[in-house]
Amino acid sequence: MFSKLISKFVASLAAVVVAFVAFTGAAWAAVEINSADASSLETVKGIGPALSGKILAARKQGAYKDWSDLETRVSGVGEKNAAGFSRAGLTVGGKSRDGAQAGAEASQRVKTTSRKGAADGGNPSVAKK
Repeated sequence: MFSKLISKFVASLAAVVVAFVAFTGAAWAAVEINSADASSLETVKGIGPALSGKILAARKQGAYKDWSDLETRVSGVGEKNAAGFSRAGLTVGGKSRDGAQAGAEASQRVKTTSRKGAADGGNPSVAKK
């Protein structure tokens, strides 16, 4: 009886862990601006319905070549916003704004940057006074 209870508990715990891993993996996946739809774009922190609409409208003229092209073509996307979108997982041509290929390293960087550290550029060594 006790072993059945333990077995059910372990199975339930494993299911919760699998669901959590699947959810967090999807939540931090890179969003490629040249293939994303409005709902995918809106998963990026700072991009709402109005900005996703502007991004999609400008994309009808052609794919974004790089981050500079995005900043030039879409009003409301400047250097500061673009950097934030990149940190949140947005990519242009598969690359983050600093030119790194999107992938596990970019996802890990986004996961470890806390909201508290966002004001100081995500630098945990900067102490608030």
